[in-house]
Amino acid sequence: MKKIIVMASGEGTNFQAIIDKGIIVNKVLTNNPKSGIIKRAKDSDHCASYLVEPQGETREEYDKKIDYGIPHDTDLIVLAGWMRILSPWFCEKWAGKIINIHPSLLPAFKGSTNAIEEAYNYGCKVFGATVHWVTPEVDSGSIIDQRAMQLGDKPLYKIEEMVHTYIEHIMYPQTIKQLIDNGNI
Repeated sequence: MKKIIVMASGEGTNFQAIIDKGIIVNKVLTNNPKSGIIKRAKDSDHCASYLVEPQGETREEYDKKIDYGIPHDTDLIVLAGWMRILSPWFCEKWAGKIINIHPSLLPAFKGSTNAIEEAYNYGCKVFGATVHWVTPEVDSGSIIDQRAMQLGDKPLYKIEEMVHTYIEHIMYPQTIKQLIDNGNI
């Protein structure tokens, strides 16, 4: 069985989608003591939550604290709404074992914390998400999967809901399963 770690800062809806598809997550790391993922992790039978809070360290110093909580034999680190830029040290240490999902069709709106809203304000009619390998340059790693929907003139809140529910929450678990099944991790 593969050892999978999820890192998230928010509500944990992608984490929920992942475990709902039967993927075993061994540990959850969060940098936000008020994140919804803490409750989701505690409510799941197969996962524990490990709280990591920034204390004013440099990015690399902070990432070394995070790394301390990651077992050395981890097969895959899944970023699921991790709202901190990882240091080059961390990205290089875990190269080929860390993935991210971004709510845009990369390279469009890369690095944005509000990619769906930016695409909406730009006038996009097609929205999507991208799963990619994490590298030191934000949202620039090789694309693993990318999916899109034509959403037309719906209001922003509806587009955000649809991207998360009908693209991210379906694509991310499928991608993780494919990585496992194909022996890519």
